[in-house]
Amino acid sequence: MRELPRIFRNLDEAKGIFGACALTIGNFDGVHAGHRRILRRLVELARTNGWKPSALTFDPHPAKIVAPKRAPLLLTSPAERCALMAEEGIEQVLILPFDENFSHIAPEQFAREILSRALGVKAVLVGSNFRFGYRHAGDTTTLAALGAVYGFSVEIIPAVSLRGYMISSSLIRRLLLEGKVALAARLLERPHFLEGSVVRGHGIGSKLTVPTLNINNECEIVPAGGVYITQTVDTNTVQIWPSLTNIGHRPTFGGKEMTIETYLLAPQGDINPTRIRIQFLKRLREERKFPDPASLKAQILCDVRCAEKYFRRLKRWVRLKEPRSNLLPSDHGFPPTIGT
Repeated sequence: MRELPRIFRNLDEAKGIFGACALTIGNFDGVHAGHRRILRRLVELARTNGWKPSALTFDPHPAKIVAPKRAPLLLTSPAERCALMAEEGIEQVLILPFDENFSHIAPEQFAREILSRALGVKAVLVGSNFRFGYRHAGDTTTLAALGAVYGFSVEIIPAVSLRGYMISSSLIRRLLLEGKVALAARLLERPHFLEGSVVRGHGIGSKLTVPTLNINNECEIVPAGGVYITQTVDTNTVQIWPSLTNIGHRPTFGGKEMTIETYLLAPQGDINPTRIRIQFLKRLREERKFPDPASLKAQILCDVRCAEKYFRRLKRWVRLKEPRSNLLPSDHGFPPTIGT
């Protein structure tokens, strides 16, 4: 299991001990395949030169300060971002508080005061669309020119495309909201997940259909309503179960509030999860109203057969592994025709 990176919460914590480092800068929401290409190259460069492979990210997301009405729902929390970056070998992360004052910093001041003096940066690696400073005044050309003045090199990593899609956090958000979780997983190099505590449901499933675990979701991006093939992880024991998950309003029973219920396809044993992570692999169908509970149960059993077939096919490509942390490993394989 790879260790989590050392986390710094402000510049004062980092001054004097962060450098010498190779650094990448960005929001890294989701830590998708494009981000991972930057991180892998960064780690390679840092190890070649004896520098610390490092990342600088922000909390809250800058858009929440400069354009709150356009601020996106986030794929990952800062802590989750750090854990995902650790998978690629990042050893330290500065989570810089982003506020109104910081939003007015000029590009040169950022390079001089933060990158050079505070962090001891030796190299900066960013994507081709990188912008920084007040009103995005600085771009990659600006950064390279400032690096020449303040003693750090700059390397620009081209954007990554897959199946005709230019990978970005905003695209992945849209795919998830459309229910296209399998394609989103390819772009993320891991399944999207929801996490939260297990809460008591209405008791209908255990009596009339099938017993489920209900989650009090803490994540911002929830896939479109429907029935999904998933994996459910007990975050305390890291036990993994194949599962089916329904996101919706239980229309057959006249439900009003959205619920997220997961049905385990393997024996639960003696484990009674109190907190779970649900990893979304494939969407099966929309949620719909059935004439009676018996009809719904019959459909659920049909969904179960589809899910079992899916997992048999998946195991032909890769043996399911225990996660290195509470996250499914990013090297988890997906069949080439997994679907969307």
